Amino acid sequence: MIEPLPALQTLPELRAALAAHPLALLQAPPGAGKSTALPLHLLDEPWLEGQQVLLLQPRRVAVRGVAARLAASLGESVGETVGSRVRFESRVSARTRLEVITEGILTRRLQRDPELSGVGLVILDEFHERSLNADLALALLREVQGALRGDLRVLLMSATLDESLPARLNAPLIRSEGRAYPVELRYAAQEPAGRTGPAVAAAVRRALTEETGDVLAFLPGVGEIREAQAALAGVDAAVYPLHGNLPPAEQTRALLPDSGGRRRVILATSIAETSLTIEGVRVVVDSGQRRSQAYDPGTGLSGLRTGRVTRAEAEQRAGRAGRTGPGVAYRLWPERTQALLAADRPPELLAADLAPLRLELAAWGVTEPGALEWLDVPPAPAWAAAGELLRGLDALDSSGRITPAGQALLHFPTHPRLAHLLAAAPDPALAADVAALLEERGPRQEGADLTEQVNRLRQARAAGRLEAWAGAERLSQQWRRLLDTAPDDRPADPYAVGRLLALAYPERVALARTEVARAEVARAEGAGRFLLAGGQGAELPPGDDLSREPALAVAHLDGAAEGNRRGPEGRIFLAAPLHRRDLLAGAAWVPRTEWDARTGRLLAQEELRRGALVLDTRPLPVSDPVAGAAAVAAAVTREGLHLLTFSPEAQALRNRVLSLRAWRPEEDWPDLSDTALLNTAGEWLAPFLGGIRSRETLARLDLLPALQAQLPWSLASQLDDLAPTHLTVPSGSRIRLEYSPDGGPPVLAVKLQELFGLQDTPAVNAGRTPVLLHLLSPARRPVQVTQDLRSFWASGYFEVRKDLRGRYPKHPWPDDPASHIPTAKTKRALERERK
Repeated sequence: MIEPLPALQTLPELRAALAAHPLALLQAPPGAGKSTALPLHLLDEPWLEGQQVLLLQPRRVAVRGVAARLAASLGESVGETVGSRVRFESRVSARTRLEVITEGILTRRLQRDPELSGVGLVILDEFHERSLNADLALALLREVQGALRGDLRVLLMSATLDESLPARLNAPLIRSEGRAYPVELRYAAQEPAGRTGPAVAAAVRRALTEETGDVLAFLPGVGEIREAQAALAGVDAAVYPLHGNLPPAEQTRALLPDSGGRRRVILATSIAETSLTIEGVRVVVDSGQRRSQAYDPGTGLSGLRTGRVTRAEAEQRAGRAGRTGPGVAYRLWPERTQALLAADRPPELLAADLAPLRLELAAWGVTEPGALEWLDVPPAPAWAAAGELLRGLDALDSSGRITPAGQALLHFPTHPRLAHLLAAAPDPALAADVAALLEERGPRQEGADLTEQVNRLRQARAAGRLEAWAGAERLSQQWRRLLDTAPDDRPADPYAVGRLLALAYPERVALARTEVARAEVARAEGAGRFLLAGGQGAELPPGDDLSREPALAVAHLDGAAEGNRRGPEGRIFLAAPLHRRDLLAGAAWVPRTEWDARTGRLLAQEELRRGALVLDTRPLPVSDPVAGAAAVAAAVTREGLHLLTFSPEAQALRNRVLSLRAWRPEEDWPDLSDTALLNTAGEWLAPFLGGIRSRETLARLDLLPALQAQLPWSLASQLDDLAPTHLTVPSGSRIRLEYSPDGGPPVLAVKLQELFGLQDTPAVNAGRTPVLLHLLSPARRPVQVTQDLRSFWASGYFEVRKDLRGRYPKHPWPDDPASHIPTAKTKRALERERK
């Protein structure tokens, strides 16, 4: 008989919602029975007659635990009414009505059978975690409901749900009040010093002394669990690790009461946060840390990173102490820090490596994410990076459609990188070992050589001493079973290991900096420093044996991000040597035209390239005018405008346009400033660079047509009216205007006598901008600068006349300049003209 649990009180409302709606949401606190009781009560619904229920859990340990609890409540074993499926493990039978599975299992089933034949209800549990696979599952299920199965029901369950979900999904929300017991929170006085494992162990010892009941401690990862386990040697309690890499039997043992009746200490990763109630736990010790995958689409690198828990995760962890009675939670951080924690973690979809998801969608027939209904659309940069990787693995074609090779990768339940390694490997036994060690590292080793790890695994296998290698050997067995091959315990060929890594990580094949042929990177020489085909730099720790290798295939490295305390290059953690011939196998000859700054000439050559790696070169004649023009334009951008010669006419045009740009900001006058011309040389200059082969021919290039081409016709037709090159003064002389690039008034340098009779200052820009008059003596020396000619005639002129009349007596100096005849000539010349 199933024990009454709070979630069961929602059954009438939930049944009505599922009968009327294809999608519903259930919110129920931890311990309410939503996972371990409720699904069984839905099996007899009329709309489920003869059909199965699939219950999705985000973790394998939760699948096994939930299935065991559900089966036990029926007095059965797993595999009868209640079954379970995880990767490489299936416990189902013809009688099974309720399957507890991981989210990835559902994706595989949908790919084989898009209609989900025989399934009437899919339950996505712990949906608040918003795992990548859960978001993918929901998107695919919604499409199935809309296109193929209007009768298929979907139920989302969690202890906490985004309040906007009911409206976003147009689905009813049912709430269960739950049954929670109070949990006393005890904060640390200050942040613990030193390593996390010993700090947690000290808190566990304190809890065993101060409290009764079993203790559940949360640590970020396996390494910290091992440290804490070692530090707890000798305590009066049974100490059990609990993490995803343990064999299923050991995970189950950690969830059950101790066979000797002792108190238990369970050292767990975040897999124990949700889904399972561990009987007997009254005390939680929380390190406040968790380890999760983080992905950088800019570098294509992903890896485990340790960080703070969120407030929601801290509440989930503390709540484990109050599942079956009042409890206590020890938090290893000060209470003042609690408010500083992030409220919740963003959906994994927004920060994850999207290669597995994109491959699944390609197999589904989707080449653009917008084709599906998502709660959050996959980010464009990560989507593009995933496509680039999958094309490198030959899994997608140029249009984003899945290839036959990509279809073959889906046969292997792992990341596409490792699937490609397994599918294309010439040595299946070695591929099984390498793939296993890439997923499940063995004991810590000195150095980054993966071949050493492979050989140590093989030695342990041959000697029958696999305790430290249990996880890796278990995976290797599973891959060997899929590949139908026997184990091979001979020492591995390091270059064969390198070839396998190159299959999985084609953008991480690397050439030693001392071997790099390109001049711009050859400067960064030094043993142990490498350039990757993807363009990143990476280095080995000093003294690593692989430092002497000319080429590597790299599997694990951290990101080469700005601010990295190790400098601008990534750190290589796992790699194998690579033969040059294996580098060449993925290379191709690519023509390249570039400007040689040293000689000032345009050069062309063919480069044997593998990504960013240049393996060989050979000269070519310069024959591609487009490539040549682009290379010269790039050189101008790189080296500066001093490579160009602006004629007076070209510079004048720039100044006129820049003045109008400053005077008339409401109009779209182009930016011809130095900065703009440098940044856009590939656009304005390249079309006029045909035939340029050297610094000398570039310096002779007439830039006026290139600058004129930047003016649209509508503006070019106004240029001479708004900013004329010359003004005709009263004497009849046509005098050049000098414009300023900063938008100052244009300068008209003119002999004072030539303006006699002119009342007001001339203006440009449709009369808005008076020119700046530089009034000159008969010897063309400046005597006055003004923008107010009328005022000058009234006062300033007479001061100037006193000085100039004695020096230049042959020129006219009238008493009324504003009405005098303008001239550039002497008085005698004027008299001769009158005669």
